Amino acid sequence: MRVENLHHAELLELDPEGGVIRFAGQRALLLDAVAMGLLRQYLVENFGLTAARAVLTQFGFAHGWRMAAAMQREFKWADNDEWRRAGSHIYTLEGLFRAQAGNEDPLTKEGAMLLASYEAEQHLLHLGRSDSGVCWTICGLMSGYASHTVGTEIYVLEDRCLGQGHAACHLLGRTRAEWGDERAEELAFFDSGRLKECLDVSLSRVTENLKAAEQKLRAHRQGSTPIIHDAEVPLGIVAKSPKMQQMVDLARRVAKVDATVLITGESGVGKERIARLVHLESTRAVGPFIAVNCGAITETLLESELFGHARGAFTGAASDRPGLFEAASRGTLLLDEIGEVSPAVQVKLLRVLQEREIRRVGENRSRPVNVRVLAATNRDLAHGVAEGTFRQDLYYRLKVVELYVPPLRDRRDDILPLARVLLAEAAARMTREISGLAPSAADQLLRYEWPGNVRELENAMEYAVVLARGSRVELEDLPEEIRQAFPKPVVNEGTVQPLSEVEKEYILAVLERNGGNQTRSAEQLRIGSATLYRKLKKYGLLGQPRDAKSKTANRSQR
Repeated sequence: MRVENLHHAELLELDPEGGVIRFAGQRALLLDAVAMGLLRQYLVENFGLTAARAVLTQFGFAHGWRMAAAMQREFKWADNDEWRRAGSHIYTLEGLFRAQAGNEDPLTKEGAMLLASYEAEQHLLHLGRSDSGVCWTICGLMSGYASHTVGTEIYVLEDRCLGQGHAACHLLGRTRAEWGDERAEELAFFDSGRLKECLDVSLSRVTENLKAAEQKLRAHRQGSTPIIHDAEVPLGIVAKSPKMQQMVDLARRVAKVDATVLITGESGVGKERIARLVHLESTRAVGPFIAVNCGAITETLLESELFGHARGAFTGAASDRPGLFEAASRGTLLLDEIGEVSPAVQVKLLRVLQEREIRRVGENRSRPVNVRVLAATNRDLAHGVAEGTFRQDLYYRLKVVELYVPPLRDRRDDILPLARVLLAEAAARMTREISGLAPSAADQLLRYEWPGNVRELENAMEYAVVLARGSRVELEDLPEEIRQAFPKPVVNEGTVQPLSEVEKEYILAVLERNGGNQTRSAEQLRIGSATLYRKLKKYGLLGQPRDAKSKTANRSQR
């Protein structure tokens, strides 16, 4: 048998009824190339590059050795050289690569030139460009095959690879002595001792990561324990209103899938808290969570901050510096205020999301990144796309899933529970013993519109803790804009007040705003003073005073 006479139709045996495939007499499996690429990605991400390479190299070596034995059993070769040269041809028929004609044998001086390595293709697809050769399984296969046919250990290594950006993969096969010390580090991947060492280190790292994750989650649970019993605080987020509960539920479901998420909502609604929830509920919880405010950094500095820079890239760049994309590896990066990013940076962000690789400022090579990207904005990006200020392709890349955080005025059921939690946190920071909110203060919090949302509420609670004279926050302890705000009637979900009650509360609010002056209040309400007097008498606020409001009304009468 000569190599040229090998044909896949004669090598391949299909048994549809028995569910068995044989190739060159050995039972074989048809595996999807992308699935093998995903396996490689999993090994690299969970056990490290070194362990993954050792596993795949030694797997390939064993496979190559067995294939050489099967080819010896199945065919009678003209000579041992034909048997040895058949290896490259067999692997070409299996679809692993296409060897350049005349350069199929790695043991020759010229070596083997591979033009379509499936392994390099999958590495680029899932892990990006590499600094060294990535055809680990193929090198193992050809090493095992050659070692069996030659009768001594042969090690096939790459000196050029598609995974590094070269036009083709170039492989050379030599004995350990012929390689010498030049590539001793790569030869170590063929040693079973190295594999055990790599796996021990990887398992140790996994154990440490799990312990760190457990400690992190335990600390987080302790930090997010509800201080006020009637407040529902999942991971530091109050969600008692139906709108907020729906949004939190969606965020938790989205967190399980490693997709890009766009978080929208007014300024101060808690978009970063939602981003942290997505991170902590995801498989990346053990990794870092890094947030960057894109609107607070100039365009030039933002590019360096995100992608890093090389030494000498600009004035002041005294050393190489990784960017936030690299710092957030295996974790989550939040691009806050994404609507403020310039068109030039938008182009670079789009490339990162598409190619999963970054290029530092001042460098001409790309680096793979493994990071989940979340984006947040208080702008209407769809409107920005229509106006031409925001790229449409980037918009759709970011908006795989959108989480809209409703403003505080649209989820009034959350105001008091959230206020109590923020009040307790502020009191703990300032070492003040504050038990809660007085009814009048709680009532005013519900009636205020909160244009600054949760951030404004947090500031109001800190203000109240500073000024509170007693053990609870009174109405006069609230900021002036909240005390003096002219409230709108509140329609609670599921309940509607009678019109007479709404009228009464509105009249009392106007009277309170005017310091009890009935004449001015009547003018603003566009009713006569006598009409206002009758209504106050009907409410029982004239004659025998019963509260602060009635006292001010009586004083104005006198």
